[in-house]
Amino acid sequence: MNPDIDTIVFQSEDLQDQSKGLRFALPALGEFVTGFVVRFHGKPYAYINQCAHVSVELDWNEGEFFTSQKDYLVCATHGAHYQPDTGVCVMGPCKGKSLKPIEATEQNEKIVINVASINKK
Repeated sequence: MNPDIDTIVFQSEDLQDQSKGLRFALPALGEFVTGFVVRFHGKPYAYINQCAHVSVELDWNEGEFFTSQKDYLVCATHGAHYQPDTGVCVMGPCKGKSLKPIEATEQNEKIVINVASINKK
C-alpha cells in the first residue's frame, strides 16, 4: 500500500446511523475498486465494495447498502444479504461467505478507515 493513502478519514457526522454509507476509492486494489463504511448499532463497519458471490459492487445507488428494513447489507445484483457488523452472508448465492473487512475506528468525531489493514487479512 502507498503510505500516503494508508488511512481515509471521514467526519462522524457524515455517517448517520443506518442511513447511507460512504464510499471511497481503493486504487491499490484496482482502478475501479471501492470500499464503503456504514454505521450499524452506532459503530462504523468498513468493507471492500464487492459481493462475495461475484465481484460486483453492492450498492443500489451510490451509498445505498441497506435493505429497506435497515437490518442487512444487500447486493443490488444478486440479492445476497450480509450482516452489517460481521460481513457474513446469511442469505443468497454466497451464503456462508463474507465481505472483505477493512478496519474502521471512531474517535474524536472522526471515522478512520485503516486501508493498510486490507493486506493483513
